Amino acid sequence: MIGRQMLWAGVDEVGRGPLVGAVVAASVILPVDHDIRGLKDSKRLTEKRREELASEIERSALSFGVAEASAMEIDALNIHQATMLAMSRAVSALSMNPWRVLIDGRHVPASLAHQGIAIVKGDARVDAVKAASILAKVHRDHQMALLDQAHPKYGFAQHKGYPTAQHLEALSRYGLIDEHRRTFGPCKILTQ
Repeated sequence: MIGRQMLWAGVDEVGRGPLVGAVVAASVILPVDHDIRGLKDSKRLTEKRREELASEIERSALSFGVAEASAMEIDALNIHQATMLAMSRAVSALSMNPWRVLIDGRHVPASLAHQGIAIVKGDARVDAVKAASILAKVHRDHQMALLDQAHPKYGFAQHKGYPTAQHLEALSRYGLIDEHRRTFGPCKILTQ
């Protein structure tokens, strides 16, 4: 039997800044004695290494969950509230109840069903949060690859939906797609 004190869930999100797609959150409960090497904030890893680690995390974790809030939800709620919603959904997706939830950042979702603790730079300090960062990033990157296949003119596989020059040029040339966040500056301009 696993002691309750061992069930710390780490939570992180990706995709607050892009102009397109969902914000994605992941939650991970790692064994205290896990042997996953090289866990880091997902932004500090190559795409290949993130993919390798994501597979290892999924194999080794006691439980993990990945969830999102859609572009429509982001537009309806705002990015902060949508992020909190995605985080709550990711924790709800766990197959076991954590004793505490460690969340990267400054805010704990109000709708969280478990006691949460916000940890600034948690994705650089806590292994379970680092693991959550990796799972969320890999999931969102896969979404962007699929969106790129459906709309190749936008270059989503390269810029992942962020407001790069390439993305802004495609927006001005081809307009918005359903997955664009209409309340975000460059997209909002096109809806007026």
